[in-house]
Amino acid sequence: MGMERSGPVLTLVALVALSACGGEGSAPAGGASGTLTKGGDDRSGPYEVVEGWWKPAPDHTAGWTWGSVSGVAADSPDRIIVAVWGDQNAEGQERPGSTNYLVVVNRNGDIIENWSQWDSIFNRPHQVYISPYDPERHVWIVERGGNGVHEQILEFSNDGSKLVMRLRDPQPVMSEEETRANQNPGPLDFGQPAVMAFLPDGHFLLGDGYQNGRIAKYTTDGEFVTQFGSVGMGPGQFDLVHGAAVDGSGRIYVSDRMNHRIQVFSENGEYIEEWPNIYDPVGIFIDENEMLWVLDATLNRMLKYSREGELLDYWGAYGEVSSLGRRGWPGGMSLPHQMDIDEEGNLYVAEFGGPWLDKFVPKRGADPARLVGRRLIGTN
Repeated sequence: MGMERSGPVLTLVALVALSACGGEGSAPAGGASGTLTKGGDDRSGPYEVVEGWWKPAPDHTAGWTWGSVSGVAADSPDRIIVAVWGDQNAEGQERPGSTNYLVVVNRNGDIIENWSQWDSIFNRPHQVYISPYDPERHVWIVERGGNGVHEQILEFSNDGSKLVMRLRDPQPVMSEEETRANQNPGPLDFGQPAVMAFLPDGHFLLGDGYQNGRIAKYTTDGEFVTQFGSVGMGPGQFDLVHGAAVDGSGRIYVSDRMNHRIQVFSENGEYIEEWPNIYDPVGIFIDENEMLWVLDATLNRMLKYSREGELLDYWGAYGEVSSLGRRGWPGGMSLPHQMDIDEEGNLYVAEFGGPWLDKFVPKRGADPARLVGRRLIGTN
């Protein structure tokens, strides 16, 4: 006597058969398009690098080239502001009378401005910023000092013609031992300041930094408000603050570089949690989707995290010199140091160890979830 199969069972059998023969309803091996992509190593993720975009300066003759490219801020797709540690030769020796500390390039990478009128107050411009809350789009520089230049925070008009504000440590750069001996640094007792982050009310945070282990808060006019943190390895302590960002809820994220972690704080500086085992994080960028993008200086990667600290994606690879001694591949990272994105979605990464600045453009058909969104403008 034959056994009757019920409707659900027959449906299941039919689906299995379709899947086995690759018929309608099965997922093709190459994705939704049905095409199989062969090869590839995802070294630049969802982006294509613009080859040859970063060029020598006009005075880079007789063996001179860029010093470390330390910072980048995208004012517009046609105006990219770049911080550089002057000029050097192939042995890394600094050029006497060095210049090219702050230059502006267009979308083709051509230099359109050189702020050489400010050369005397630059030595190691560490990062460059434009606050997303400033309608005048002033340009901020964190200067680490040295060679007679004091540690300082500099605010310029957008075109660089005017020095709007200057927070200058009155003491010359001191040794790490001397600086760390000061357990209660004052508002201008900088210890190799490194990074900044801006708040909707115009206040800003300073990550200070290489020798001081603190986040200091200042008003728009540079008046000291408060600070938190100290040097150490415990919760709320830091060993080299090298990244700071604020999300839409006011939470503060800090790259604690030598402790290989990111720490999270309330808007009042109260410790919330840490994200451990992130090797050498040097920068944090929060995009409009409130995804956290972290630059890893040792692994030469771009890391994507959720606000809860979950690693969602990463890409990037070392690219200075290959294992065969050949020239590195275009778009390779070499101690990525700061990143920014313009309104067209082009991504810029300052490669401190290169030294060069990379420009990445989204690949055609790239998964939007893998792309860096535009900079978050907070609402708290």
